[in-house]
Amino acid sequence: MRIAMLHWGFPPIIGGVETHLTMLCPELVRKGHKVFLLTSSVEGLGKIEEDFAGSAIKRTPLMDLNWLYKRGLEGLDDRVEEAFSDFIERAHPDIIHAHNMHYFSHVHAKTLESLAKKKGVPLVLTAHNVWDDIVFLDLTLGIGWDAIIAVSEFIARELVSVGLSKKRVTVVHHGIDIDKFIPGKAGRVFKKYPMLKNRRIIFHPARTGLAKGSDISVKALRIIKKTIPDALLILAGTRRIIDWGSTQHKDLAYITQLVKRFGLEKDTFVDVFTRKEMPELYQASEIVIYPSSVSEPFGLTMLEAMACSRPMIVTNSGGMPEIIKDGVNGFVIKVRDYKALADRCISLFQNEDLKASLGQTGREIAEEKFTQGIMTENTLSVYRKLVGKKK
Repeated sequence: MRIAMLHWGFPPIIGGVETHLTMLCPELVRKGHKVFLLTSSVEGLGKIEEDFAGSAIKRTPLMDLNWLYKRGLEGLDDRVEEAFSDFIERAHPDIIHAHNMHYFSHVHAKTLESLAKKKGVPLVLTAHNVWDDIVFLDLTLGIGWDAIIAVSEFIARELVSVGLSKKRVTVVHHGIDIDKFIPGKAGRVFKKYPMLKNRRIIFHPARTGLAKGSDISVKALRIIKKTIPDALLILAGTRRIIDWGSTQHKDLAYITQLVKRFGLEKDTFVDVFTRKEMPELYQASEIVIYPSSVSEPFGLTMLEAMACSRPMIVTNSGGMPEIIKDGVNGFVIKVRDYKALADRCISLFQNEDLKASLGQTGREIAEEKFTQGIMTENTLSVYRKLVGKKK
């Protein structure tokens, strides 16, 4: 099949959907399909077209949400139609697959719908998230998506709750490369970051922000330090993300101030890490945490931690409890309960057998259910049904 993908970001833009695409697109290529992706341009990158593991990437500022938020969406109809038309003509797709295009812009979604109908090509949406506003309702219910993929049962329930038919929604959980994320001991990461040596590391791999619970992690660390004095919290920093609403700088400033007020500067490490460094950061850690303060749709970091045999602590919100089972492969706590987070971390630090058991179970679950091969086959199943109907 020839597959046309569209999403608002792709590396070096960092985020969950972006990471998902770096696994889905190459896996589709390995299975013999032709993949084309239209995504946002990146300031300073220079490249408009590139090859990513066999996928043809085309970039345009018309998909750059950070730029669109500042500029506004008015008067872009003709330019969006031209860019989308050129992309579809080049891809000549059997399937069009949009990611998170049920939000942000009526112009983009309606233009894509019109082109799909004109060409007679099935139009698929993957809903990586849901929102509570009118744009979300309009574009989820008002666009003629031939199929909608939800990344978790939670997202599927949310879609159905606003009036979408269950028959139109298919749940396809994320998957990861379990040959890259593996159990083991880190090596190179300690050479690059010597301040991590001889510390008992808690890793918060989601981007630094209040929605991701970074402030809860800092508050928990303050308690943990009283029992585990050599504990160190790693927060994954942020650079080149989609920041619709420009809230990221405010979040980071608050969290930085919180660290200073608690006197935890030497016990908190914030940096921007590459995808290649992530497996070793998990391996260098004893515990991985994701105390999200919002209804997290899924959370790829759960799978990465599990594949590296690291116990994971998450909140009972969104799709995360679908993956992390309390006492099985990690712990599930209440939202914003920093005391419970601290208690669970301390119990893991003090119980090597429990820590190893939860980690091993996580690895086994990842191998059985959450590989990128399984994810890709489930996605292809959706494509095949739609293409078969069209034929």
